[in-house]
Amino acid sequence: MAASLRSRRPWLAVLLVVVLCLVATPAEASLGDRLPEFRECVNVCERDNCNSKTNPSKIPLHRRLLLWTCPQECDYACQHIITAHRVGRNEPITQFHGKWPFNRMLGMQEPFSVLFSLGNLAAHQQGLAKIRRHVPKTYPLRPFYVLFAWFGTASWVFSAIFHTRDFVSTEQLDYFAAGASVLYGLYYALVRVARLDQSPRLLGLWTLLCAALYAAHVSYLKFWRWDYTYNMAANVAVGLVHNLLWYGFCVAKWRETHAWWSVWPGLIVSWIMLVMGLELLDFPPLAGAFDAHSLWHLGTIPPCIMWYNFMIRDTEDDIAKSKVAKPKA
Repeated sequence: MAASLRSRRPWLAVLLVVVLCLVATPAEASLGDRLPEFRECVNVCERDNCNSKTNPSKIPLHRRLLLWTCPQECDYACQHIITAHRVGRNEPITQFHGKWPFNRMLGMQEPFSVLFSLGNLAAHQQGLAKIRRHVPKTYPLRPFYVLFAWFGTASWVFSAIFHTRDFVSTEQLDYFAAGASVLYGLYYALVRVARLDQSPRLLGLWTLLCAALYAAHVSYLKFWRWDYTYNMAANVAVGLVHNLLWYGFCVAKWRETHAWWSVWPGLIVSWIMLVMGLELLDFPPLAGAFDAHSLWHLGTIPPCIMWYNFMIRDTEDDIAKSKVAKPKA
């Protein structure tokens, strides 16, 4: 029974978000949508297609299931009409509602960000399977490994949902899940580097501190101010501390073992920082599909796979050392 419930958790999370989408409203920001020609296009489209009782426009079922409405269909169509006109006049492509004009696929607003989010999700689930297969149940760090996989899974589930349809609720869930995953990465890093699993009192204090920090973070964004700059700064700060811990681990482990796998964490976090730079190169989507954000999602898949391989190798080394250190009967 317990195993059955565990297997359903990801799908229960997806179902929860779908329900939230049903009562959501689209997120709004204003860039290209301020253009007079864009507004005129939308007004004409809605007047001719959305308010007609005799000949209403029919929206395909798969788009209706993703909550596309007639006004939103007009908005999407006009984005691409105005973009085509601007390209024809050698004018720069502009954003609409804070987003580039992507070519949607099967109703998904940013299909390649969805695809690569699912790629990361698959990497975490594959890693979880490896942990369950190769890490003994008695190993003290195994629960932290499993939680690492579930935090990563939740983060990429909500990312895929957000990039499928951008609503206020899906955006917030994406940000909160990503923040939880980043903070848990720091939590697990200190547990492993300082072996807090061997000190219940320190582990309890560290757990309470991280839980309080996350609650404060979410409360500020949700109830005080939805601040993109603060959210980014908080995640970067946590990420930097996380990276420094792993760099220190690599130095100490390399001096101890001179094993190639001991520097994997440093290589992984360096790679992630490198591909994060894509977020600074915000450019119109290539072929209406690939933008910097989607490529950032693609770039995080290989280090995710490599990280689980490191966890297993680190476990094997730790178990081997404990056997050597154990006194003979």
